[in-house]
Amino acid sequence: MRRIITTAFVSLDGVMQAPGGPDEDPTGGFRHGGWVAPYWDDALGASMGEVFSNPFDLLLGRRTYDIFAAHWPHVRTDTAAGDFDALNQKIATLFNGVTKYVATHAPETLSWQNSQALGEDVVGALRALKQTDGPDLLTQGSSALIQTLLAHDLIDEIRLLIYPLLLGRGKRLFGDGTMPAAFTLSKATTSPSGVLIASYARAGEVRTGSFAPETPSEAELERRKRLT
Repeated sequence: MRRIITTAFVSLDGVMQAPGGPDEDPTGGFRHGGWVAPYWDDALGASMGEVFSNPFDLLLGRRTYDIFAAHWPHVRTDTAAGDFDALNQKIATLFNGVTKYVATHAPETLSWQNSQALGEDVVGALRALKQTDGPDLLTQGSSALIQTLLAHDLIDEIRLLIYPLLLGRGKRLFGDGTMPAAFTLSKATTSPSGVLIASYARAGEVRTGSFAPETPSEAELERRKRLT
């Protein structure tokens, strides 16, 4: 079986919109695009390198696909070029080579090499895809697609890079349609710039308990009546 792994840059208040730059996704009047850059350090670079260290395919929403397709196929591969960047070139080679599974209503417009549309039934396609042999499916960005994954309990692991700032508004990682689910913290570390890097593996259903006394007071019983 294949796993779906969601990796996301997220603020303390849960916003994941436009981490890479001001022109990445200004929709909705979002004014803080590029909020990741001031915190970038070698530890974060190593963390992202680890994300891509094992075989993977990409699972993308259409907006993120368009952002990636406008960038990664055009990254310089000539080491003599003045704007050559070894890390960007490495990621570009990976992204260009892997299969990109895309949630889109216009499959005929997928021009980036090795791109496949998921079809009209995205949830059904993903459930079938998870049953096949192959590498893990990694989401990048794709906030709208992630809402679908969360609503149908399709995510096996969530890797978060949590930045020490509040953005106030913007597209959020966890929406109102998220299905209740339990996770186990499998790994956690902090970068020198203060970013918490944490991985959570899917772990069954939500468990509940209570710290209330077995025999509630009359005042407590009255309080509960007022809530109904």
